[in-house]
Amino acid sequence: MKKLFFLICLLPMLAAVGFAQESRQDASVSFVGTFQPTVYGNAVTQTSSFGKGALLGYRFMLTPSSALQANYQYSRFTTKYTAPFSRASIYGSMQEGSISYVRSFVYKKFNPFAEGGVGLLLFDPIDNTHTSTNAGTRSKTIAGIFGGGIAYELSPSWDLRAEYRAYISYANNFGLSQYKTDRYEYFINQPTIGFAYHF
Repeated sequence: MKKLFFLICLLPMLAAVGFAQESRQDASVSFVGTFQPTVYGNAVTQTSSFGKGALLGYRFMLTPSSALQANYQYSRFTTKYTAPFSRASIYGSMQEGSISYVRSFVYKKFNPFAEGGVGLLLFDPIDNTHTSTNAGTRSKTIAGIFGGGIAYELSPSWDLRAEYRAYISYANNFGLSQYKTDRYEYFINQPTIGFAYHF
């Protein structure tokens, strides 16, 4: 009877250990390129230069084929605004904090995946020679995020990961009301390439 009671008490601990062994996590770092469209609205034209930055990610596997991923991204680019009676050029940064659901598929060493989620984007002006006005302030917006990519297994611990990501968000104006386009369907495109470490 004592042995049976001991086994019953031991079962939850064994299940917890088994779950811990099956769970997979990874951390990734990637180079990102940021392409933004030309936006028209309220007689304002908004264009942006090609941006460069880095993306850090943490992925927790819920099952062998699905995961939750948290991201932090930082990139810089120049945004130009042209209105009927004024124009401005602002060199700024974009930061992203996001969480998304990832669905992956396994084909030998190739692991295609798709993701969708939501995040917060922060835009900050940087006062340097590329910025023509110091009136800009931090602005923020909520963004829908989606994308897909492929991971190639280099070893049991390392992947080479390439991905296309996109944001749907409100067009940023650095708090300058005269350059507000009132465009809500704004696509920011980001190809990425980097490495992921599994642990």
